[in-house]
Amino acid sequence: MNGQAYYELYRRSSIGMALTDTLDDLITDRRIEPQLAIRILANFDRSITEILSEKVKAKMSFKGHLHTYRFCDEVWTFLLEDVTFKMENQHVVQVDKVKIVSCNSKKPGEV
Repeated sequence: MNGQAYYELYRRSSIGMALTDTLDDLITDRRIEPQLAIRILANFDRSITEILSEKVKAKMSFKGHLHTYRFCDEVWTFLLEDVTFKMENQHVVQVDKVKIVSCNSKKPGEV
């Protein structure tokens, strides 16, 4: 790895939680060292960020009522209510509440 830091945002996704749980089990069973688990999670952070930015091209629009927003450590967080999502295929999804977290898409060190 090149030492660049990536957001740990995707560790709270279902695949990130499954990875974390598995690594915890391996550490508990003394099958791996905690330092290896940290390296694996850092690799996951890098890989998921790069793959999503390269492979996901779908677009959607959304409309709702902004309940709360904040900007801290270069990360925007929006809490929306009564949200309607409209996908490219015109499929519509409505939800009561949604949290959107938005991070800078540039890699650390990029201008």
